[in-house]
Amino acid sequence: MTEFSKNADLSLGAPATGAWRPGDAPGRRQFAQIPPELVFALEAGGTFGGPERPLTIAYESWGELNADASNAILVLHALTGDSHVLGPEGNGHPTPGWWEGLVGPGLAIDTNRFFVLAPNVLGGCQGTTGPSSIAPDGRPWGSRFPVITVRDQVAVEAELADLLGITRFYGVIGGSMGGMRGLEWAVSFPERVARLVVMACGAAATAEQIALCHVQADAVRTDVHFNGGDYYGARPGEGPWRGLGVARQIGQISYRTRTEFVERFDREHQLDEDPLHGGRYAIEGYLDHHAAKLAWRFDANSYLVLSRAMDHHDVGRGRGGIARALERVTAATTVIGFDSDRLYCLDEQAVLAELIPHANPLVALSSPYGHDAFLLEIDDLTPWVAQALA
Repeated sequence: MTEFSKNADLSLGAPATGAWRPGDAPGRRQFAQIPPELVFALEAGGTFGGPERPLTIAYESWGELNADASNAILVLHALTGDSHVLGPEGNGHPTPGWWEGLVGPGLAIDTNRFFVLAPNVLGGCQGTTGPSSIAPDGRPWGSRFPVITVRDQVAVEAELADLLGITRFYGVIGGSMGGMRGLEWAVSFPERVARLVVMACGAAATAEQIALCHVQADAVRTDVHFNGGDYYGARPGEGPWRGLGVARQIGQISYRTRTEFVERFDREHQLDEDPLHGGRYAIEGYLDHHAAKLAWRFDANSYLVLSRAMDHHDVGRGRGGIARALERVTAATTVIGFDSDRLYCLDEQAVLAELIPHANPLVALSSPYGHDAFLLEIDDLTPWVAQALA
């Protein structure tokens, strides 16, 4: 059983926001400024970009782009991920790389062979413009940040590719929210995606997924320190980190499985605590640990904005439905799912494999780790990803 320190809980206090700020150590991050003459029409209405709403994209890269820019792989992160796919924590990075073992020299996504590009998503909090970014009036966007969709995020990423001289990706790969963006890339820009690897997502958000996002969003918004989303500049410990922590606990339960919880924790106590006398069970310590961890590194508004973008995910919207939209995909496609994923179930991946014209048969992998398996089952993923990029 994994144990967690009694101090790894929400009693520690946390900063008002976990967002990366200009002036923080950039780590491996690079920054692209969207030209001020370029304005994006947002799917929900309104615009972003231009001199009044400047856009910055943070990204990291590994390997060398070849002369004709034909060896680029686009790696797309999930909800609370960022551009730091590979490398240690520290020096501006709050966590180690989230796909260590899959990306690197000689690995499935081989940085000796490929130029690997990982952008931080629009609306995020690790260098790309999001709610915590400073608006032209000198204040953070906060509650004024517009409603965005996965389609909007992909449009901005396409502009980053243009700025880097990449007209067509050798491969696009992502899981969960990253998988949604991968699908949108292949539907919106079929001529720009040669190979697609999609993990642990579906063609559109389901009612259950939206429901789970809704209760997490309510946990954030009802925090006494949320202040309608304009909490930046609050005194230390007075941001909506408790609400964000509760949201993360709800999410964490849906990301993992009953089987794992029973095997790892069962009814064990948290270290020497006694639940009958005010202490915690080990599973409670585990959830408190994840709540505190996220509250220290992530921005509550970004959590809301990105979760809502996931709610709006529907590749068929405005395209005649899901089947018609997926017919547009020309990429050689590999769809991967996990049998224990109760958040994005295998039947959702089966639909993708059936409706995408050039998709291989669904790769259904077994794991006790539920939705998080796409981040953890590196050994099982390796041969399939390597084959998809062969």
